[in-house]
Amino acid sequence: MSTLSQNLLGRGTWQERLDHIVTTMKEMSQQTDPQEMVKAYTRRIREMSPGNRIISLSRRGLRDPWFRITRYSEWESEVDPWENIDTLPIYDRGLFSELIYANAPRIIDELILDDDDPAIQYLEGQNSLIAVPQFEDGKALNMVIMARQDSERFDPEQLPEFVWVSNLFGRATSNLVLAKQLQDAYAQVDFELRRVAEIQHSLLPARLPEISNLKLATHYETSQQAGGDYYDFFPLSNDKWGILIADVSGHGTPAAVLMAVLHSIAHSYDHAADERHAAPFLDYINRKLCERYTEDSGTFVTAFYAIYDPHTYRLTYSSAGHNPPRLRHCDSEQVEALNEAQSLPLGVIEEAEYKDARKILKPNDRIIFYTDGIVEAENGDGILFGESRLDTVLAKCKQDPQDIITDLLEKVKTFTKGTPALDDRTLLAARVL
Repeated sequence: MSTLSQNLLGRGTWQERLDHIVTTMKEMSQQTDPQEMVKAYTRRIREMSPGNRIISLSRRGLRDPWFRITRYSEWESEVDPWENIDTLPIYDRGLFSELIYANAPRIIDELILDDDDPAIQYLEGQNSLIAVPQFEDGKALNMVIMARQDSERFDPEQLPEFVWVSNLFGRATSNLVLAKQLQDAYAQVDFELRRVAEIQHSLLPARLPEISNLKLATHYETSQQAGGDYYDFFPLSNDKWGILIADVSGHGTPAAVLMAVLHSIAHSYDHAADERHAAPFLDYINRKLCERYTEDSGTFVTAFYAIYDPHTYRLTYSSAGHNPPRLRHCDSEQVEALNEAQSLPLGVIEEAEYKDARKILKPNDRIIFYTDGIVEAENGDGILFGESRLDTVLAKCKQDPQDIITDLLEKVKTFTKGTPALDDRTLLAARVL
């Protein structure tokens, strides 16, 4: 058996050496933290070859001739090079610099160092070494050096195998580092998305308004942590209220950002300027979006805005490409769509024109305002939930608004067999008293 084999695998039988290697590989395969994996690997190597001094070098992120000492078997305490890189020794000369920038393995049988070489403090008393580069993108960004007190302790015949094994280990470690970095990045993204979602929810009404002869209930559900659906209420004079429901195109954080912009624009509008018409409100939002936010992004917003006058039961409304709310007349068992004032979504073209329509409500009427995540929910066959199934829920005229929402959501869940929502789902149900 060669000298290097003896150094690395010990002097037992081939079965004993094989058992030791298998045990080492099993231990390596169970590691999920790169630091722990390297520590376990180093410990196993030293068990198989006691007396070896092990030094790890890195030139990642550095220019010739600079390098770092990332690990040293004689250090009293371990240093995590990924977490504490700034604490590692860094040098710009000497044997170690020459070895790592050579991009090639090397064996030195008789070790002689200059007095000013920084490698002296790591190789004192050592007389032979083997230097094995670990390649990444064709360059030896890392290197493992094993040194022994005796001269000529490393056999060139076994060098190819050692280079191969060391690089496989280096690649496995790099994969763990990448996995850990991705895990940390995902955790940070998840934290930030939760913060976005919290901010977004804070823009929604904290509580439902008390509107004369109108009982309300709402449901807000995003398909991701943050979304683009939006609803709001605006108090007007003489007990009138503005009611808005909107849906930003797209999903996730980009939609949530535009939803926040929409909230800001909506609350900057002077509702007192015209409380008789709903269309000017949509005109204002559309103009602001086109001027600064959506012209080059390809995003848009569908919206339905209504002004309710509880004294006359009149609902004045205007729609910007939004799903028409469903109105259920419980005295005639008729369901109709509030679709007489349709126009383009907001943010498409600045010249879009919006118009008003009016509807006189009656006591005991029910209305559902909704976003398309409800009617476009799919079952396993690609069939949409649709307006007709929504209307069957409204057929139960004795239900209060919260009962309507609960019943509808249960029917959507049954229809989709519990499949997670692919789009945001917002509902606003109202009962005229």
